[in-house]
Amino acid sequence: MRLRLRQICLVARDLEPVVADLKRVFGLEVCYVDDAVAAYGLVNALLPVGHQFLEVVAPTRPGTAAGRYLDRRGGDGGYMVITQCPDLEAKRRRVAELGVRIANPLEHCDFQGMQLHPRDTGGAFFEIDCQQGGEAEDGPWHPAGPDWKPHVRTDIVSAIVAAELQSPDPDRLATRWSQIAEIPLERDGRGALVMPFDNAALRFVEAVDGRGEGLAALDLKGVDADAAFANARAAGLPVEDGVIALGGMRFRLV
Repeated sequence: MRLRLRQICLVARDLEPVVADLKRVFGLEVCYVDDAVAAYGLVNALLPVGHQFLEVVAPTRPGTAAGRYLDRRGGDGGYMVITQCPDLEAKRRRVAELGVRIANPLEHCDFQGMQLHPRDTGGAFFEIDCQQGGEAEDGPWHPAGPDWKPHVRTDIVSAIVAAELQSPDPDRLATRWSQIAEIPLERDGRGALVMPFDNAALRFVEAVDGRGEGLAALDLKGVDADAAFANARAAGLPVEDGVIALGGMRFRLV
């Protein structure tokens, strides 16, 4: 079953500082703020990265799933891996076969999807969506609002090429996600298991930073990596061995 990585969601205690750092370091621009997430006790902002999106959410009240996730992982970090598929019904049947619960069904006219329960997937929220009329790489994407294309900025980065899930048992986690996605696993040059999407990859590595299992890193296609590193240092963000620490995540430019 084909899947395309369309969006990565980060979670933060405070929205604006993380959004400001993403704009400052990678030259991105906010394309949409979705007031509907207030129903979940959240605020958000979406920033296009080429034809994909980085979203940041932050809780506005106690008792939210996002707030519990922040507590569990000890601060800001990755939250959701959001994919696009051509046949949502087939994916619904697959997750039902595996006994994976749907934590949140999504229905918005020409956009349908499902957020899978992280206790059944491990690692992070795994979201699978179907956007009618969205087959093209730059096709519509409901979560990003009706007019996201004028906000695309690719002077510094132009795409999300990989996301990294870490776990004390990465092989087990990789096998579970592969079963759900129905995508065979591969090994990369460093020996890590990788699940290839149509336009990116999901990499599974051992958790060694003390934060446990979760979405921990992103690889971005660099157009001007030197500018990104200079911007990060100017913003006072840690830069070490080609990795920028931002929003509880490790960003690599490739």
